[in-house]
Amino acid sequence: MIAELGHFALILSLAVALFQTVVPLVGATRGWPAWMDSARPAALAQFGLIGIAFAALTVAFVTSDFSVALVYENSHSAKPMLYKITGVWGNHEGSMLLWVLILALFGAAAASFGEHLPPALRARVLSVQGAIGASFLTFIIFTSNPFLRMNPAAFDGRDLNPLLQDPGLAFHPPFLYLGYVGLSMSFSFAVAALIEGRVDAAWARWVRPWTLAAWVFLTIGIALGSWWAYYELGWGGFWFWDPVENASFMPWLLAAALLHSAIVVEKRETLKAWTILLAIMAFGFSLIGTFIVRSGVITSVHSFASDPSRGVFILAILAFFVGGALTLYAARAGTMTARGVFAPVSREGALLLNNLLLAVAAFVVFVGTIWPLVAELAWGRKLSVGAPFFEQAFTPFMIALAVALPIGAILPWKRGRIGRAVATLRPAAILAVAVAALTFAVSTGHSALAVVGAALGAWLIGGAAIDIWQRAGRQAGRLTRLPRADWGRVTAHAGLGVTFIGISLLMAWQVEDIRVARVGETFTVAGYDITLAEVEELPGPNYTSTTAVMQVARDGRPVATLHPEKRVYPVQAMPTTEAAIHSGPFGDIYLVIGDPQQDGGWAVRSYIKPFAFWIWLGSGLMALGGLISLSDRRWRVAAAARRTPGMVPAE
Repeated sequence: MIAELGHFALILSLAVALFQTVVPLVGATRGWPAWMDSARPAALAQFGLIGIAFAALTVAFVTSDFSVALVYENSHSAKPMLYKITGVWGNHEGSMLLWVLILALFGAAAASFGEHLPPALRARVLSVQGAIGASFLTFIIFTSNPFLRMNPAAFDGRDLNPLLQDPGLAFHPPFLYLGYVGLSMSFSFAVAALIEGRVDAAWARWVRPWTLAAWVFLTIGIALGSWWAYYELGWGGFWFWDPVENASFMPWLLAAALLHSAIVVEKRETLKAWTILLAIMAFGFSLIGTFIVRSGVITSVHSFASDPSRGVFILAILAFFVGGALTLYAARAGTMTARGVFAPVSREGALLLNNLLLAVAAFVVFVGTIWPLVAELAWGRKLSVGAPFFEQAFTPFMIALAVALPIGAILPWKRGRIGRAVATLRPAAILAVAVAALTFAVSTGHSALAVVGAALGAWLIGGAAIDIWQRAGRQAGRLTRLPRADWGRVTAHAGLGVTFIGISLLMAWQVEDIRVARVGETFTVAGYDITLAEVEELPGPNYTSTTAVMQVARDGRPVATLHPEKRVYPVQAMPTTEAAIHSGPFGDIYLVIGDPQQDGGWAVRSYIKPFAFWIWLGSGLMALGGLISLSDRRWRVAAAARRTPGMVPAE
């Protein structure tokens, strides 16, 4: 009965979404207040109904209702409760239900907190949100129904993919979807502005908080996924340039560009057309990511489904919304004439350079991701585009961005002098050179990656510190009185610098050792003495574990005792590797136990990973910077709207 209730709520939510799409839009066109106001209760009702459907599916998983086919395919009675809950979105159908739930959540938030938006704009924004929701609800109901029954009901389930039975995967998809789907708000604001033919500073103030929130969630989601891959897969890597990883990275790059471009619209009333285009493309790449994950056209270990019919449906949704928005953009672009003018050397010019570097970097990732598909379709050749291509093609743009970012933050609006900005940043340059010299002294000299990356990271951190010091008029007492948006910006920029340092030093200095070790044997890796003390078989709640006890010492002093595991899940007959990691501020000791060998030893992989923690520390600082900026009262939609109650048509 619970499943039928969820199915009915889902169908009813589709009817409400269609109402939300049509009625408010007609009301905004005709100027009928009652019809425009109907968007708010419709958005709230849609969220409530999808929430009921999601709750019904969660109940089915928690209670192990194996009469529901999705529960049978993705759960088991012996599975821990946490993974019964995460099993709700650990599959195609459930993850799509979470997708539309978050979409409805953003629509409900806009309805609840957008009371100070102009009524016509609010109605059009919620109408576009309703149209997106209606499309995906149709997709779910007709191709991916999560409430299909089995008759007779199964005695037990087939269990969840063992790789997904991890706490990191409990939080990674929801945060990632909050970022993916959150960009729909920027898209809806862009389409609503195109329909009205109005883009100005007030529009930029309204769209920036939604974009920033999506970017923060996407940052957290990508970082959690990277962290999960690092400790769970046993490869010791944090990023593999997998198509699905790239699918989340491309919207992140474009959302970062959109945030910076919207600043120019707000401050200088220029770059309007470019900002609208970025808003369309950021969400468009989110839809492309959804297509890649669920169509099966590109092979990936992260893919949810390989059903071509589902892929065609999603491709049709992508073509309709992105194609329709771009057509409207082409028709309206002439109305978005820039008001402000600026010199190439200025804050506006630096932000434009920032945008171009981020957009081109996203395009490089896109080309590398889809090129195997293009090659197969066009020439019948099976190609693989891996890390070497991305590292060589993508890295130069990130280096240029890191060099330019502190300079751009110092430049004044409208017109500036590059020499004066560089002179202001002289302490940051000295810090960067000092860090580069120190890194070179420690490095083996085999790679310039460590030196360049560490110098760029120090340059970004030093530039952020000088930026905030300049904002405070070089007076310590004024630091606490600066707007939170300023603190958020420099925190995010410094976080990027920390991530640069972590990635470059880890990739340049990591040490890998693969060997066969016997119980009681001690071996040395990068100055650490590692002893395989014991290997034992232990039972888990729904798996069996081969667990090693490995003691790590340095210079005769104990450092840590680690317990790497190799698990086997009998229901799916699938093994997983559980690395044991001793983390410190300046490096990780990463141990993996493998299969037993014929001579009585065990395959052991040992890694020493310098500054690995800094990668996720930097990601956390970037997300924290976004949250600090969101807390600035100037960025609250209502506050901005009170100062600017109406929108002025663009010239």
